Amino acid sequence: MINTQFLDDLSQKIRELANGSPAADVEKNFRALLQGAFTKLELVSREEFDVQADILRHTREKLVELEKKLAALEDVLHKNNN
Repeated sequence: MINTQFLDDLSQKIRELANGSPAADVEKNFRALLQGAFTKLELVSREEFDVQADILRHTREKLVELEKKLAALEDVLHKNNN
């Protein structure tokens, strides 16, 4: 759900900036803060997004098919009533 590579890269950059200082606690707290913020955002992975996009595309195609069938049936019904 959360891109851990992004957090790892960010942690590495912070570690490089604070080399030799008592930044370990700061880094740990900052990482926890970021992870908590990302969790609250309810982010989805690219894979989950792509799956949902495919489902939506398929649903739209099916809707178009059903609308065409309904229109054809309505035409038949209209012709039979006249």
